[in-house]
Amino acid sequence: MPNLSYDHEEDVLLEELEVIDKSELIVFNDDFNTFDWVIKCFIEVCNHTFEQSEQLSLIVHFKGKATVKTGPYPELKPLKDALVDRGLSAVIESYQEKH
Repeated sequence: MPNLSYDHEEDVLLEELEVIDKSELIVFNDDFNTFDWVIKCFIEVCNHTFEQSEQLSLIVHFKGKATVKTGPYPELKPLKDALVDRGLSAVIESYQEKH
């Protein structure tokens, strides 16, 4: 049997993954703000429709919190500050997704 020798190079395909930073503006339920006030804040600050704002206020009330807006952190920061200035309890949670 002949002795065969050869160099085997393995081609490795490295897939570049795009990392996308995403953030969520989350509002928490409290015992102080009325539904009307929360709805008004969502309309004025988040630019939601009345229907969106009403639904989100119900989610906040019954589930304890709701994501009211998503997007890049720099866009959400002034919205969070405006909601907090109006007496709502709001935070931004950020995470990364790989695509």
